[in-house]
This record gives sequence, C-alpha cells and structure tokens, in this order.
Amino acid sequence: MKQIIPVKQGDNITLTVNGLGSSGEGVGKYEGFTVFVKGALPEEEVRVTITLVKKSYAVGALEEIVKASAERVEPACPVYKECGGCQLQHLSYKGQLECKRQQVQDALTRIGHLNLEALPVLGAAEPWSYRNKMQFPAAADAEGVLQIGCYATATHSVVDTDACMISKEANNAIMKTVRTWMQHYNISAYDEKTGKGLVRHIMGRVGVHSGEVMAVIITSGYDIPHRGVLIEWLKRHVPGLVSVVQNINKKQTNVVMGSKTRVLYGPESIKDSLGSLSFHISAQAFFQVNSEQAEKLYNKALEFAALSGKETVVDVYCGTGTISLYLARHAKQVYGIEIVAPAIENAKKNAEENKCANAEFICGDAAVELPKLLAGGVRPDVVVVDPPRAGCEQKVLAAIAEVQPERVVYVSCNPASLARDLAFMEQHGYKAIVAQPVDMFPMTSHVECVTLLTRS
Repeated sequence: MKQIIPVKQGDNITLTVNGLGSSGEGVGKYEGFTVFVKGALPEEEVRVTITLVKKSYAVGALEEIVKASAERVEPACPVYKECGGCQLQHLSYKGQLECKRQQVQDALTRIGHLNLEALPVLGAAEPWSYRNKMQFPAAADAEGVLQIGCYATATHSVVDTDACMISKEANNAIMKTVRTWMQHYNISAYDEKTGKGLVRHIMGRVGVHSGEVMAVIITSGYDIPHRGVLIEWLKRHVPGLVSVVQNINKKQTNVVMGSKTRVLYGPESIKDSLGSLSFHISAQAFFQVNSEQAEKLYNKALEFAALSGKETVVDVYCGTGTISLYLARHAKQVYGIEIVAPAIENAKKNAEENKCANAEFICGDAAVELPKLLAGGVRPDVVVVDPPRAGCEQKVLAAIAEVQPERVVYVSCNPASLARDLAFMEQHGYKAIVAQPVDMFPMTSHVECVTLLTRS
C-alpha cells in the first residue's frame, strides 16, 4: 500500500522527537511519517517548517522548542550553529552517551535483527580538547578577508574561528600563528573554484604522552614566501613544537593532502605512545585522534580477544598496526593484513621500533591472503577486524568464516555497517555475544563499537 505523505514544503507543523539520526539530527513522526529536524533532541516537542519532502521522509527547520529536553544545554562554542565539526554540543554529555548507546542498539535491532543488548558507552573523562590532530582549511571571503577554521555543515564554506574547542590547544596555537603570518605578509589562501592561492590547510599533530608537536602547512605550490619567519614564529608561540612540515597538493581537488611532503624544520615525525607501545607519527600517517579513548578501545579489544599467550591472531584491515602490536604482547603470533602499501610499511617500522618479533605484516586483499595463510598451515584462534565506515567486504567476511577462528573481535566506526556484517556472520556460524560502544569523538554524532563474536 502506497504511503500517504501528510506534509508539503512550507508546512508549519508540531511534532515530538523520539530519537537522533546518524548525523545527530532529531527524528520524529508526523501522522506516521518520518521527519528529520536538525538541532532537536529526543523527548522534545518542536515546531518546524518543512523544507524538503521525499517519498519516505521529510526535513524540517526548527522554529520553536515547545517543550525542551531536560538534557538540553547551551553550546559552549561561539560558532557551533554554523560549524559542521560538532553536532551534539546542545546535548549534555550524559545525554550524548545515552543517545550513542541507543544509536548502536537501534542498528543492532533494526538492521541486524540481532538479539543483542549494547552496553553503556565508555565515555571520556574529558570530552573537550581531545583531538591530537586537527586540520583547518584556509580561504578568503567575498571581500578577500582571510578565513581559517572549519567547514560549515555539508559545505566547503569556511567558518572563521580562532580556536576549536575539541582540539588540543597546541593545534589552535599553530592555526593562530599561521593566521598572523599570512595576514602580516599578505600570503594568499587557496580558492577551490579558481585553483589560485597558496595556503590550503593548516594541520597540527600533538603527541599527547610525549608532548611533541608537529605543524604542517599544506600548500598549492612549492615555494613559501618568508618561510624562515613562519618557522621562527611557530617555534616561539607553539609549546612543544619539534617539527614543521610542508605538504604540496597542486591538484584542483577537495582532497586535503598531496603526495609530496618535505621537512622544513626538525624531524619528519613526532613520537607518541598507546599503552606501552611507542609510535612514530608522520604528517600523513594514521593515528587515532583521541589518544585517551583509543587506549580504552584497544583494551576492550584485548579483553574480548581473551589471549593467554598461545594464540595466533590475524588482524584484518590492520592499517599501521596499532591493534596488531597491542595484541602481540599477549599472543604467540600476530599477522596483520592491509591492502594499503604505505600503511604496511609504517606497521613494519612500528613493529621494529617496539621490538615485536612475533608480528608479521602482509600487504594484500584479506579475502586472498586469509586462505593463503590457511593453506600455509596458519590456524588463527582470533581474527580482529577494524574496517572503514563502509564495513567489511562480504568476501572478507566469508573468508573469515572459512578459516573458523574461535573468536572474532569486530571494531567498527559505523553502527549500521556493523549490524549488517554481524547479521552475515550469524548466518555463517558466528554469534555476537557482547557489543561495547566507546565514545571516541565527544560532541559529535560518531560512535565506535567493539563487538565479540564466538563460533557457534
């Protein structure tokens, strides 16, 4: 039966919000029809104007909060409403954790059709100033005035700001210093439409445990006017600065970094640690942006792996080997598989630095490499997967089921793809036992989850 759409564009309606969508927007029903409302919270009664109507849902602009949620708070950031970096500053941190747990639960139930309860979210002791890496786009407004900050929601329009409240302070100091240098010497910002202008992005990387800081300036050309002054100003105004790096991206694209990088001052990487492991972090290397919460995430993965020291572990989508090495101290042998060659090189270097002789890294497609390991006599007791947001390829999941490990530990940054993949594994002999959400990104709508599956 065809659903009757009860609203049209321009309608002014009142509805009750009963949940949050995956992007942090309020979700309610009007005469049984789904309406998304940015800025609305669960249990609120709101008045909205319909701005978009589709076959199965509508979008409404929030006009008035008739009845406010008890968890509604005043956003701390002065540019929160314009900026697209955070989505949940108007919700108390306690409320954020409950909504994120519900987001995971809804995916498990509605998408995966699983009889599995999501545990309470492991929250952050400090939900502000947590990002150890931050990249700020640079642009000029219509009058030619320099703008540095974050992108507005779903656009590439730069919202100008002096500081980001979820970033480590050293990253903000880098941004302020580069802004002053650009203004003083009239250094141009890049224009995505014309391809003209020099400075594209300003990036900071902070070693949370080491205290070392790297400044990265991403440019459209090789030559940087008054480069020496920039380096001296960064050294003077950024506590902990040990490295200044230039990344050159000449392509007319919205991809942030190019393939060429050169060191302007100091070493090519900074050091940081996770648990007892140390890592070299270059300008382009992957490293979890929330160091404190990453340790909770990895400790939970280690707990679910239940290693006694006798097990063989395979880490699929191993990246630069952080989880692999975290587990290697407690396992007999770990194999990391990753299709991205530079990440594998980083993983090998990290294994060498941390003296992990029982970690081996393989560059290739996991669907191909897993059967090869099996043919070579490797029988994994535990398989760990940490895929991108799209989740695991079905051929990879099938290969995991084929090698029959006793336990699978699935680390996910997307509840929807997690639930889909868990349902596939349940059909192939694996039962999801426990799902533990971890808040890696406070003030945003994103949530990570560690799930344990055991062989039926």
